[in-house]
Amino acid sequence: MAALVTGEAVALDIRVARLASRGCAFLLDLFFQVTILNVALNLVSVTALVADEAWTAGLSIATTAGVLVGYPCLFETLSRGRTIGKLALGLRVVADDGGPVRFRQALVRSLAAIVEFWTLAGVPALLTSLCNRRGKRLGDLFAGTIVIQERVPQDPVFGPVAVMPPQLAAWAQRLELSRLPDGLALAARQYLARFWELLPEVRDALGARITQQVFAVVSPPPPAGVRPEIVLSAVLAERRRRDEWRLAQRRARRMRTAVPAASVVPAGEPAMAPAGPPPAAAAPQEPPQPPPFSPPQPGQPQFLAPADYGSGPYRHVLQQQNAPHGPAYGPTQPFPMAPPHPAPAQSAPQDAPQAPYGAPPTAPQTSAAEDGQGFPQGGPSAR
Repeated sequence: MAALVTGEAVALDIRVARLASRGCAFLLDLFFQVTILNVALNLVSVTALVADEAWTAGLSIATTAGVLVGYPCLFETLSRGRTIGKLALGLRVVADDGGPVRFRQALVRSLAAIVEFWTLAGVPALLTSLCNRRGKRLGDLFAGTIVIQERVPQDPVFGPVAVMPPQLAAWAQRLELSRLPDGLALAARQYLARFWELLPEVRDALGARITQQVFAVVSPPPPAGVRPEIVLSAVLAERRRRDEWRLAQRRARRMRTAVPAASVVPAGEPAMAPAGPPPAAAAPQEPPQPPPFSPPQPGQPQFLAPADYGSGPYRHVLQQQNAPHGPAYGPTQPFPMAPPHPAPAQSAPQDAPQAPYGAPPTAPQTSAAEDGQGFPQGGPSAR
């Protein structure tokens, strides 16, 4: 294990890739590089049939350099620090601050590999890896990178952090943990995670101090004679159990709110019912019925049809009502509805007959009751 400080000044515990795993990854990459190089050189040799020897030699050198340098550079840039061999062994190249490797760093590592592996048979890389605390070779030192192991196997000896001890299960269920801050709980968990890396006197003193801080805000106190790491493990396990139960209850309430009980489809029934027949068209609305003109009844008002109704929607009905022997309609027998008739067109006024051509004009006729000026006999005062 090695400590890696990120750009945010956070120390991370990482597992550095050692010589054996890096050697196996290099052998796999070497196999693929040689295979790709043989195929590319066979294709370049075909150009000798149509080009001179200098052209073929130049293409061969460019192809060899492109495969030896371009293969690791492109793979580590595009796959964020993994070639085929590193992917098979669970390794990754990262920057010294934990960030992803960049093209410049991958190119420096690839150029240094030409000298380390292809020119000097890997001797500089072997010596540098053995002497460096993080197992870096010359390319890693020049580029500022480190090879880490991503797939870390679980330790079957120590097991997971914060396991509930069986002898403290009943006591832990009565703990009051509402005042336990997250920072103190995180410090206790980090202490348990690095318990076996500390010296015995250091881990005992640190465990006693963290336990005293925890039980300053947690009650009831632990049983006597129990070691601090066991007590802290019980407290953190109970805290995790309560958090998981609270999250499960919250998720169940959210599901009940999102899916109401009425919308649950019983088993064996289709999720969507088949559509029924289309709704029937609404019946056309009829014109309003005529008012109930009828003879007067005892205790009821009298509704009589007007004598001079004129043209309108009830003209035909009112004409039958005003007839001498028209049909009698009462409150129990409504008037029949007749379609409205258009109003009769008014005839144009007829002009007076014209006199024959050449005849003298005739004076307008006045009645005997009017004098020559159009007034009734007796003058204007007669009107």
